[in-house]
Amino acid sequence: MEEPGEVKRDPRRRLPAADRVIRQAQAEAPGLPAWAVAAGARRALQEVRLRLATSGEAPGDPVALVAAALDHARWLARPYPGRVVNATGVVLHTNLGRAVLAPGAAQAVAAAASSYSDLELELRGGERSDRLARVNEELVLLSGAPAAHAVNNNAAALLLALNTLARGREVIVSRGELVEIGGSFRVSEICERAGVTLVEVGSTNRTHVVDYERALGGRSALLLKIHRSNFEQHGFVSEVGIAELAEIGRRRGVPVLEDLGSGLLVELEPEGTPALAPETYVPARLRGGADFVCFSADKLFGGPQAGILLGAVTLIESMRANPLSRALRLDKLSIAALDWTLKVLLEGRGEQELPVLRQLRTPVAVLEERARALARRLEKLGASAFEIEVRPAAAPIGAGSLPCARLGSWVVAVRSPRGAHALAAALRSAPIPVIARIQEGAVLIDVRTLLDDDASALEAAFGLACGLRVDPAGSIG
Repeated sequence: MEEPGEVKRDPRRRLPAADRVIRQAQAEAPGLPAWAVAAGARRALQEVRLRLATSGEAPGDPVALVAAALDHARWLARPYPGRVVNATGVVLHTNLGRAVLAPGAAQAVAAAASSYSDLELELRGGERSDRLARVNEELVLLSGAPAAHAVNNNAAALLLALNTLARGREVIVSRGELVEIGGSFRVSEICERAGVTLVEVGSTNRTHVVDYERALGGRSALLLKIHRSNFEQHGFVSEVGIAELAEIGRRRGVPVLEDLGSGLLVELEPEGTPALAPETYVPARLRGGADFVCFSADKLFGGPQAGILLGAVTLIESMRANPLSRALRLDKLSIAALDWTLKVLLEGRGEQELPVLRQLRTPVAVLEERARALARRLEKLGASAFEIEVRPAAAPIGAGSLPCARLGSWVVAVRSPRGAHALAAALRSAPIPVIARIQEGAVLIDVRTLLDDDASALEAAFGLACGLRVDPAGSIG
């Protein structure tokens, strides 16, 4: 008990110096970079200081402090973004980077990154050129659209279109299409930043032709139709289709923009891809009456992150001339990947070369064979503590593409005595982390999204989870 008048000692003064924590952490993990260890130590000390400032507790265990420093140091030092195994079955998983680039596209990126290039040089005449001229022409050839333009993502494409065509004027959209996507990001906020006035028509569940007709006036610049990312409406609902909306626009002299979110420039055969609705085929949307459309290149398209704009020449040219177009332009690495992907699609080799299209098209019977083969490999690890079962399953396509559609698949369901969450955490902590779903107390390994070289990484992760040392090359220690 403190004596009267005694000044209470600040517990933060009892914390070790940063240099001491750094030395102890380096001794325990000599392979970590010194800068990362130093940053981890300072972060750990700062967190303890903040806690003690409000709680007045004792500083705590020095061993825990060093462990916290090393945990943050390892997080900082790891290459980012790092490779993971996608065992979720969600082909376009936004948290896992959406579409996997084809090996050829990745090689094109590496080549563009590791040498000088003719990015803005026309070799035939020696003059400066437009960096997007080639991919824009390829987009036109592939889609049949009159003109094309590419920016760094689909939100940028929408921003550019709105700012170019409707700044200071009104954009009309159905209330049932004012979506919010991941990270609390709303279409209405893009409209606000673009400098347009958003005019909402209809109700949440029902919008009719007359609603658009009544809203059109002298300040109307654009009719906007938006794909409902991550949700669908059912029941007592009604919406105006693109053909009807285009007819309104033609009669009133107002262009129509459709934000598809995700789209294909090749028409896939229905067999094997029952979940892909006609709305994903971009040329059909243009033929349906939209003056121009925008969509992401790293979703169903199967390319790098980019926003694609296709449509009327006058509209596209006005967007190219907008100063925002430079601020939103594609870098050379994305252009290299996009060019390679477009050439493959033009040659008719998309379904063979692009991982996304292969994943979407793999028959369920093939997936069952893969799941049973994977289960046998895991059982050979000697992980007798695990209960392994092979069963059918289904998962969404992901990235807001056809939100209520599910692709049939097969999974290896694994139960652990420690529980599903502990097993999932152990798999995530492997040298090559495995990201899986949890359902009904089991960890589900969905084989639809496993890449060709993922099996050995899976074995290594499961081996570590059950106390074995498994080399990612496949040998068990």
